[in-house]
Amino acid sequence: MSGLVLKLSPKERVLINGAVIENGDRRSRLSIKTPDAHILRLRDAIHPEDAKTPVRRACFAVQLVLSGDSAPDTAQHGLLRQIEELSQVFKDPDSRGILAEASESLIEGHHYRTLKALRSLLAREDRLLAIRPS
Repeated sequence: MSGLVLKLSPKERVLINGAVIENGDRRSRLSIKTPDAHILRLRDAIHPEDAKTPVRRACFAVQLVLSGDSAPDTAQHGLLRQIEELSQVFKDPDSRGILAEASESLIEGHHYRTLKALRSLLAREDRLLAIRPS
């Protein structure tokens, strides 16, 4: 891992190895060099009670890996299955590309990239769920 770079806004919080760290009054940039550090931006976090849709549940599962609450090896199979199930719903080429990126990132152990890819599907999922059959 070449390192993760976090660009933090003023007062933004991040969870690093179980400790919540809050940025000061200015924007800052952190370079994380430890490859196995558990890091989660709290602005990216989904509350367990909000993980009620398929994409949000997948994001929450990745979030548990990032926070250190779930082992990557244990979570990988279930996450790959969730991504495969999502590909049965999101059939457009753009969404398929995003899901392929999420799968590849997961297999490579790049969980933050996996989360980022899955989060980009949230608005699409919201639109799909807003359409209710008569």
